[in-house]
Amino acid sequence: MAVRRPKKTFVITAVIVAALAAILVGTSLAGTSVSPDLADTGSSASATPSTHATAEPATAQPAPTSDSAALAVLATLPVKGRAPKTGYDRAESFGSAWQDVDQNGCDTRNDILARDLTVLVIAGDCEVQSGTLVGPFTGRAIDFVRGQATSSLVQIDHLVALSNAWQTGAQQLSQEQRVALANDPLNLLAVDGVTNSRKGDGDAATWLPPLKSYRCTYVARQISVKATYALWVTAAERDAMTRILSDCPDELASTGESAVVTPVEVYFQNCTAAREAGAAPVHSGEPGYGSHLDRDGDGTGCE
Repeated sequence: MAVRRPKKTFVITAVIVAALAAILVGTSLAGTSVSPDLADTGSSASATPSTHATAEPATAQPAPTSDSAALAVLATLPVKGRAPKTGYDRAESFGSAWQDVDQNGCDTRNDILARDLTVLVIAGDCEVQSGTLVGPFTGRAIDFVRGQATSSLVQIDHLVALSNAWQTGAQQLSQEQRVALANDPLNLLAVDGVTNSRKGDGDAATWLPPLKSYRCTYVARQISVKATYALWVTAAERDAMTRILSDCPDELASTGESAVVTPVEVYFQNCTAAREAGAAPVHSGEPGYGSHLDRDGDGTGCE
């Protein structure tokens, strides 16, 4: 029996159907969401982590505090020469030492000893009998024992010496403000007596702690005190402070422990009085300025 050949039209139809099937399959594959990065033979797509990081929400920044960079606070302090020491008297100018200005029942010296010493022995509520101080100026440990021959081994230093304060603006403060300055914990530090005696009333231009690692803190505290009590710095003092803080630009100054004070009303009868108080030249808006001191009316008196 003779074999019948397939008709030509049948063959063409089969070819067309096969081509359509191939197109449909290709379209289906192209529409899948599988990344080519995940096409790893022998591993499931879900086992391979995505290489694209998810964006994290922004972290809230801490709220700013009242502390500021010491260099920035230093830049706000007036720069003037030292006034004469005329009229300075420790007790009359700053009150007797030591007072209980915070009215906690303890005088300022015992408050600072209790704050800065460790291994304390205290009689009653206040009187520090003994303790150990790691001297901030030297780093050396000192055993403090109260007694006529031993108490002076640990002294309370005014970081801004009172005579220095007197010559850099404290003359223009009220008596109450000066007493506050003399007893302010911000300006007080327990230190070894020998080093404190060597410091005297020196400022940053003439004396710095022997322990170099403490100098940034020391200078920043001085700036804090001067800013708090509206005192000024001399040019040499400012330059010395700037040099120290250049090694620690993030060191902070703070006036948070004390209320910032405003100098009392100041009147200078003439330029001689202004110069004796260390206030000359006196600029418009500064304490003590008056038109009677500013003959040429340029805003600066006693030039």
